[in-house]
Amino acid sequence: MKLITLLLVLAVILYFLTGGENKSINVAADLIVFNAKVIVMDNNKTVAEAIAVKDGQILASGTNKEILKFKGEKTISINAKSKTLIPGLNDSHLHLTRGGRFYNAELRWDGVKTLKTALQMLKEQAERTPEGQWVRVIGGWSPFQFEEKRFPTSEEINEATGEVPAFVLFLYSRGWLNAAGLEAMGIDENSEAPEGGSFEKGLDGKLTGVLLAEPNPTILYQRIAALPPLSDEEMINSTKQFYRELNSFGITSGIDAGGGGHQFPADYSGTRLLAEAGEMPIRLSYYLFPQNKGEEYAEFQEWMANNEVGHNGEIHLDHGYELEGGGEFLTWSAGDFENFLAPQPMLEKRPGWREDFKRIIRLHVDNGWPFRIHATYGETIANMLDVIEEVNRETNRKLTSKRWLFDHAETVEDKELNRIKALNGGIAIQARLAYAGEFFVERYGVDKAKQAPPVRKMIDLGLPVGAGTDGTRVASYNPWPALYWLITGKTVGDFQLAEPSNQLSREEALHLYTHGSAWISDEETVKGTLEKGMFADFALLSDDYFTIPEKEINNIKSILTVVGGKVVFASDEYVDMNPKLPEVIPNWSPINFYGGYQNK
Repeated sequence: MKLITLLLVLAVILYFLTGGENKSINVAADLIVFNAKVIVMDNNKTVAEAIAVKDGQILASGTNKEILKFKGEKTISINAKSKTLIPGLNDSHLHLTRGGRFYNAELRWDGVKTLKTALQMLKEQAERTPEGQWVRVIGGWSPFQFEEKRFPTSEEINEATGEVPAFVLFLYSRGWLNAAGLEAMGIDENSEAPEGGSFEKGLDGKLTGVLLAEPNPTILYQRIAALPPLSDEEMINSTKQFYRELNSFGITSGIDAGGGGHQFPADYSGTRLLAEAGEMPIRLSYYLFPQNKGEEYAEFQEWMANNEVGHNGEIHLDHGYELEGGGEFLTWSAGDFENFLAPQPMLEKRPGWREDFKRIIRLHVDNGWPFRIHATYGETIANMLDVIEEVNRETNRKLTSKRWLFDHAETVEDKELNRIKALNGGIAIQARLAYAGEFFVERYGVDKAKQAPPVRKMIDLGLPVGAGTDGTRVASYNPWPALYWLITGKTVGDFQLAEPSNQLSREEALHLYTHGSAWISDEETVKGTLEKGMFADFALLSDDYFTIPEKEINNIKSILTVVGGKVVFASDEYVDMNPKLPEVIPNWSPINFYGGYQNK
């Protein structure tokens, strides 16, 4: 009895010494970030001070006092010093595998502020490019981002590059081959351009070096495909460098919609090898895009017979490298090209597109494959919905049981938004107009741009919506100018597009880039928020996204990016935690001298 009394007294004393709290915990966290502004992104709009991670998932969020109770002997503790911490960004339409394949070979004009600087970079890169290789700028920029507000001229490109072959691409609208490039590719005044494109000639009948997509971008695809590739070793290195670049912006997930000139499985090897080695620093979902016009049905049949939707090819990271379904141009005859420098393509003028499209949609539905469709214009979407609704009726609404969506949808109409909702579809929007908005207005008018795309209407209707860039060619891969565009309605040249009713709050825009994008790949139950049990994917930001002036949103970067509870990128005061990355190869790579996104 005396022993029991003594134990009770000791318990009471311990209770008061600890402030009346029980500090014991059943589990120790692997990682704790404290003194932060944690944006949980749950339905209650919770803002916490700290977050705890265990086994790659969120263990808890709360006050510093609450979360530090989970600290054990082996817990890594990080003081965020009042910085903002958000769920990792998820680009719902980003060409990751293709971007990684070419990253080390490309000179990036993304974020460059003057044409003078861009041309100087071109000149310097030409001087170090070895014989047999090219200088290449493959999209991701707009002439309106430059102070000069114009394209480079062919003369300027030739002067900068001299006898080194060079190719400069602007979105999928036009490209420039210098004189050495024209010669290397054997193109002269008698060369015939592919259907839907042309080689521009001057008044003297000679080639200017300008390649025009009108609007079919095949002429541009062909030039890119003809450029000398990186070696297998260089391509793997390139993929590692590109994914680290994405991590540096706080991107922890990306959904690859498939890409032109990018064959599966051969051209996916850089990412596949990283996944098989368990080295993915990003969760990547991917869709397959048939490359051979007229053979799309056979390609999908082969893929469906030999690949399983939902299969994860990453040995250590859940949902690390996962096949999602079919994407982009499901059939080339229904291709809806987004070149705003050329007239709108009209599906009804293309014989056979409806039959081709229906066969492909039916194939996906019958095999239980999700799909997503590239569609820029409202007229295209209306025509495609006629077919989709028909397939849904014929399959007893089987179509609506799987994820499907439209990509882009810049000029979709209210009626079609309701039709998409009725079919349980969604929409992935991208910041393409941030890079081509001025040309869109020139062709379609200011009023059309005010609701392009009608994001607010999509949200108010309750449609699932994910956000992204469509990088690396028709936009930069940097997510922050895309978020700036969603919030302000402005291009990278600060031209006003969206009217106030079609602009989003910062929280709404971030939701689309996190939980909204997770819906696209059927992952909204495991990522997109920092609630308990969700994947521990998050980014500590250089600046407070919620309070800084709007214009400064463009300049935000991550200073600490975590995927699955592991640090995949760190800079500034956390740089000692940055995982080691191999040196960039080849040694002449523009990435060695300029990096990726410039912002200068």
